[in-house]
Amino acid sequence: MHLSLGAQLRSCLADLGLTHLHKDKLSLKTVLQIDKRNVSKEHPKCITDLPWYFLKKLMSVNVTARNAKCEGSRHEAGPGLTELDVSHLLADLNSDNKPNPLDIVTALFFCSDNFVQQEMVLKMSMCQFAVPLLLPSVDSRQCTLLLWAMRDIVIKYRPQSLSDSKGFIEERTVLSQLPVLSFVRLGDCSISKSEVLNKILCNSQQYHNIFVHRNMECGNSPRKISSGMVEMTWYLPCGLENMDHFKVPVSVANLRGGVESFDTQYSFLCQISTAVFVFCDDLDLACRMLTKQHHRAQIFLVSNSQSRSFSVGALTQVASKLELTNNNIILKVLQKNEADFVKSLRDKINDVVDGSNVRMSIEGMAGVAHEMGISVDEDLPECQRAKRNADAITAEIEDPLTFKETHLPRQGEIWKKLSDVEKEQFRLRKAGNQNIEMYKSDLEIQKKGLRRQQQSYEMSSSMANFIHAISTPGMERSFFLKWMRMNLDNLSRQTLSKLREQYKVTCDSSEDKQEIQKIDRQLSSSSLGIEHFLREMGQIYEASLSTEDAKLLQHLPKLCAQLLLDGFPLELVDGDASNTPLTWMKSVLGELHALVTPEVKIKVITVLGVQSTGKSTLLNTMFGVQFAVSSGRCTRGAFMLLIKVGDDIKSVLNCDYVVILDTEGLKSPQLAQLDYSYDHDNELATLVVGLSDITIINIAMEHMQEMEDVLQIVVHAFLRMKEVGKKPKCLFVHQNVSDVSAPETNRRDRKVLLEKLNRMTQEAAKMEKREENKLFTDVMEYDPDTGNWYIPGLWNGTPPMAPVNLGYSEAVHDLKIQTIQKLRDCSSSDNNILSFMEWLSSLWSAVKYENFIFSFRNSLVAEAFIKLCTEFNKWEWEFKKAIYTWSSTAETRISNFVAGSPEIADLAALINRLKMEVAQESSRWESKLLDNLKQYFDEADSSASLIERYREQFANSAKSLRTEIQSSVHIQLTRAAEMKRGMTELDRIKKKHRDELVGRVRDLIDKCRRTKTKMTDEQLMSEFDRMWNDTVNKLSFSEQKTHDVHASIYQHLWINLSHKGSYASELLSEKSLRDCGLKTFKFNRSKWTKATGWVKKWMGKKSYIEAVQDMADNIITTCTQFAQDKVDRKSNYHDTYIQEILHEIDHQLRANQNLETDIKFEVSLKQHICGVVARKFQKMHEDFIQLNDPCRCLAKNKGKFLRDFKDVYHERDQCQSKADEFAHKCLKPAIQDFVTRSLGVNIVDEMLTQEQFSTRMSFQYAILLDLLSKNDFQQYLEYIRSYEKYVKRCILGKIVSHFSASTAMEDFEDRLIRSSIGSIKKAIEQAKKKKRGNLKEFIEDIYEELNDKLVISQNARGDFMIFNNADEEQFAHWLTDSLEDVSKAIKEEFKSMGIEKRLRMLTVNPQNKLFTKVIGCGEQCPFCTAPCEAGGHAHNKHWASLHRPQGLGKYSFLDSKKLSTVTCPSSVVSDGSFKCQATNNQWHPSKRYREIFPNWEIAPDVSLQASDYWKYVVVKFNQTFAELYGCKPADIPESWTGITQQEAEDGLKKSFNVNEGKPHSDLTKHTQ
Repeated sequence: MHLSLGAQLRSCLADLGLTHLHKDKLSLKTVLQIDKRNVSKEHPKCITDLPWYFLKKLMSVNVTARNAKCEGSRHEAGPGLTELDVSHLLADLNSDNKPNPLDIVTALFFCSDNFVQQEMVLKMSMCQFAVPLLLPSVDSRQCTLLLWAMRDIVIKYRPQSLSDSKGFIEERTVLSQLPVLSFVRLGDCSISKSEVLNKILCNSQQYHNIFVHRNMECGNSPRKISSGMVEMTWYLPCGLENMDHFKVPVSVANLRGGVESFDTQYSFLCQISTAVFVFCDDLDLACRMLTKQHHRAQIFLVSNSQSRSFSVGALTQVASKLELTNNNIILKVLQKNEADFVKSLRDKINDVVDGSNVRMSIEGMAGVAHEMGISVDEDLPECQRAKRNADAITAEIEDPLTFKETHLPRQGEIWKKLSDVEKEQFRLRKAGNQNIEMYKSDLEIQKKGLRRQQQSYEMSSSMANFIHAISTPGMERSFFLKWMRMNLDNLSRQTLSKLREQYKVTCDSSEDKQEIQKIDRQLSSSSLGIEHFLREMGQIYEASLSTEDAKLLQHLPKLCAQLLLDGFPLELVDGDASNTPLTWMKSVLGELHALVTPEVKIKVITVLGVQSTGKSTLLNTMFGVQFAVSSGRCTRGAFMLLIKVGDDIKSVLNCDYVVILDTEGLKSPQLAQLDYSYDHDNELATLVVGLSDITIINIAMEHMQEMEDVLQIVVHAFLRMKEVGKKPKCLFVHQNVSDVSAPETNRRDRKVLLEKLNRMTQEAAKMEKREENKLFTDVMEYDPDTGNWYIPGLWNGTPPMAPVNLGYSEAVHDLKIQTIQKLRDCSSSDNNILSFMEWLSSLWSAVKYENFIFSFRNSLVAEAFIKLCTEFNKWEWEFKKAIYTWSSTAETRISNFVAGSPEIADLAALINRLKMEVAQESSRWESKLLDNLKQYFDEADSSASLIERYREQFANSAKSLRTEIQSSVHIQLTRAAEMKRGMTELDRIKKKHRDELVGRVRDLIDKCRRTKTKMTDEQLMSEFDRMWNDTVNKLSFSEQKTHDVHASIYQHLWINLSHKGSYASELLSEKSLRDCGLKTFKFNRSKWTKATGWVKKWMGKKSYIEAVQDMADNIITTCTQFAQDKVDRKSNYHDTYIQEILHEIDHQLRANQNLETDIKFEVSLKQHICGVVARKFQKMHEDFIQLNDPCRCLAKNKGKFLRDFKDVYHERDQCQSKADEFAHKCLKPAIQDFVTRSLGVNIVDEMLTQEQFSTRMSFQYAILLDLLSKNDFQQYLEYIRSYEKYVKRCILGKIVSHFSASTAMEDFEDRLIRSSIGSIKKAIEQAKKKKRGNLKEFIEDIYEELNDKLVISQNARGDFMIFNNADEEQFAHWLTDSLEDVSKAIKEEFKSMGIEKRLRMLTVNPQNKLFTKVIGCGEQCPFCTAPCEAGGHAHNKHWASLHRPQGLGKYSFLDSKKLSTVTCPSSVVSDGSFKCQATNNQWHPSKRYREIFPNWEIAPDVSLQASDYWKYVVVKFNQTFAELYGCKPADIPESWTGITQQEAEDGLKKSFNVNEGKPHSDLTKHTQ
């Protein structure tokens, strides 16, 4: 039972697993998506795999696409292989699992939407497969003419008439008026019509199965649904007489199935054809069928005389009825072999073509189809509306160049000028001797003028229609864009054809170079594509942002984003203007991000290479996409296209979309004559390499010379990416290498290539000032054995009849698999659309500068750096905090040390042990820091890879931190030990005197007790006074000698200056230190005469003197404050104090060396400071000696001796009083000391929780924002002139403000007090357990428990034990009770003091610790004194986020006496020069400032608005600064005057990479 065609279709689709697609058609997005099916080499395992296998092969233009069958069918012989079974051999093998290739093709056409059909037809034509012209009817519906599906095919050929001139014809197939030759079969035929057609159309040396035939693989499988299909192909001549079968192109149609079954199709072919060739053996049937038709075409009868059904009578009858002559009959006779038969058919075709003028285009066939009731695929309403919209636009185009000027006016010359001005704003090549900021302002005005010019144009009707059309629903929009592309290609093809002919004639007949150049320019600018309309859209949007129309055009970026999602390529770089419209692109990508889910991730593949080496073809073949490769228009600029990743492979690739970047060829001949061509190539390569995860370097073997230049450019790009934290992978593709042994034989070539790459890396590294990179493998991961791919030529034979080479398709598919594999290995995880947008923005901004590496600034890199800084700062503080705690414990142990203990013999042994302990502890923490750093970089977070270059810097910081802390602790321990030795001697003397007095008091008690009468208190007091005076008078008090602190400080000053030369020593000896520092320090004005020309030129005498005086005042303030902090602690003087002060002076002088002060200034400043602090330290030392004088100490204890004397005499219970005394005299000071030693660390801990203290950059941002909010001149002045003083005051103010607004400080104090009391109580309990029965030993046990926790004065302990007869148990009870009173008393004392006073008491000064943290290395910009913000301690490069105009630092022009408006970022990219002491007062190019200041990196502004902050300040306070500095106000560039406070804040945010909506605490109210 025969099924109807509809039922057969349903059955076939079910077998192929396509039923679900019959209604919901297959879309191009689904076909092109990257999934497991199209990145594997697996063969189909079952029948449902066949359609997808075919599609995969077809999309990669593989000529074996139709040879699809299931793997199981390869082993059909079954189990009887080893035995003879003739019946099995003769059996008709089951073909159910071997569908006919034509059925697969037909099924896919039925299940695909119009765009997939079009793509399939295009790819089939490239494979030289016949393509469907008529799809058979289904369920009684009429068959369908696939006009739309054919639209995309473009044919290029050379007819014999153009062979001499070497001209060619290129046209769209559906528009070509060609002879149509149709081939049909009537009944059964012994000749394979399709096989014969293949032989007719192909050369014997270039045979190819254009049509599927019975002798092909699976070609003999019964057709289920493809009968009734009409296929078409074309014969295209190449202009070579020996190769061409036909002189002109012809269309060849082939009906599948017999004419008797498909009358409609046959009638259609008879109406459109020049000739119809009927293959028939049963001539009786021919006679009955063919006479019924009305024939427009000539009929030719083709028959096999050897066939059983052939009869001469029937032939005569049919010839008579159809009026056929011998000329219309082709017989295959016994005497003719296959070759002769094919030749006779060719000859007949040539005769038909030569003798007939009947021509038909496929577009013309649509009319015939409509007349015959055949549907046309283009009849869809959406398609027709889209066509009308496209035609309405393209109908206005007569000349593309004129059209662009009138209808797309915002691009062209205006956009090119705008691009040039933008680049000049960054490069400043033409500034000459002009004031840089004035020049930049003029450029900004020019830019605004060009924008206004763009704004002055009304939107043309064409652009309005275009925007309207792309706003239509999805299917209609896609039709419109396709119509537009085809229409524009047709127009461009015609225009370019005329221009090429004109160019050829002009070159041959004229020597007028100008005329030739004019036509050459027209050739370059006459192309017109959709990218020009989208480019105009982008310019309309950008120009509108500052106008009232902005809101009306806000929808444009979303339209473009939708196009990207639909798979339409978007222009990333405008190849004509060599620019990227960043604002437009960022808006489009922002909208794209909004259209997809936020977590969508992307990865990027790009291809680079010489022009016309098949880069776009390579991408098209790899991914089945359609980057422009035809119509005479090579890719210009760069385009991006989005390909979806299938759900089955998303988790493997770790992305949802793959972005494909197609770029114009490097070393383009069109650009070669231009001065900026090398810049253009460098910019493009750097941009796309920076955006890519994988870069394919396309090398065509015939372009090796140009390729060397390209490799140089590519190496530059990879080197730049390594420096900015990107590590794209690289593949080298060698095209046109067909030898199967190429990979092996080219081993030596690969070695040579690597040597070239190494040499180029060294050259590039030298140019980029990164000479540590010696090898290509230093720059990126590259394996010569796996990083090279060899791909044969594209065509298998001579075009235009050559199919795509099978070797090419297979090699490209393997390359695709390898590329996807490498993409999988790319570890990046932060690869979303927003990060792509950020990279695009920062890379393009950086390439606009001449020096990319030093110009690159990227917010993702900045965020990653800040994140690492924040983490490192936490680790660093944990390290410091641990060492502070350890050193506090160590100092406690030193203070409590008693010589002769069983464990440690003497103090020196304890110090040595502690030094060993701190070495071990700091080494352990260093290892912990390095482990944290390693773990941080080893984590999957991709942001860490962006800052890989900083890794060593932070590792060095960890190492230097250990060294620094260890050294600092050694000094602390040495100082504590020396002070302990001094106190031990004092305590020994005090103990000796105390013991003497104790003996005398005991004697007195015995004497009084021997009296028979009870003595009154008055009598006891009288006896006691007599005894006390007598004893004290007899004691010998050796006078405590005071040291000459002045002499000691002078000695250290002399050592400090000794290496400065004899003149320094001579100056030092001229004045006694005691006479120094008595008056206010004043800078000697005569020094002005010795300042260099550079300082004179920029500063002026008054400003220079004030600058030096400011510096001196800041140093003096810092040093005297340090000395005062030491004095406030009431300790003894130590030589390390002056050593620290001299070190600080040296550091400050180095940081301000740009002021060019001399040795006389240095000596006088150090003498002044040393004189001031010597007097402070001398008094501190004398006060300490006086406070600890033994005689005074005894006198102070007289009352206590008297009370104890009375208690012992009266035999009173001393438990409560002694416990109270011990608590208040011994433990209370110890607890207070513990709190003051520990509280500073807690306060720093608390302040570090605030974001502004997390990194130096955060603090700088906060402090500048605070200044802006106050908008106070005096505040700015102090910040600029006394930066450190201002910062310290701000920090103190912030601490005071924070702790005044909360109870945090009281909470910390309470916690520390409770901790101490807890330790004391625990010590009491431990001592009680020992049950000594002796109070002295009980107290000693308590001391031992608290030995490393609290410092209890030995003198106080000795005083306490005098006449102590308390009971141990009772004493312990009362002591525990007294602790609560002590706790309350301490809290009350702390509370009674202000916060600032409490802060001054602390051992660890929070203000200083925070200052050290935010001030960093203390280095300042050598030009504008902006502070360095680099992270870590051991960084080798200094940088600042925001430099300021040099006029704010008192610089003015000597000739005009006006404040300078020059900023460092502008200066270092200009052609200006500078000179200073470091240049030996010789002019040096500003661009090469690193030669003089190698440790400074002055990056250009992150955007042209970034420096608006300081511009705003200069404008607001210009007059005030000028009056203060004694010069004229600066000439303010016009563009500065309009900057608002909000814009200044926005500029600040850009500089410090602060995103809107991201919380960032600012430095609020602080002490004024």
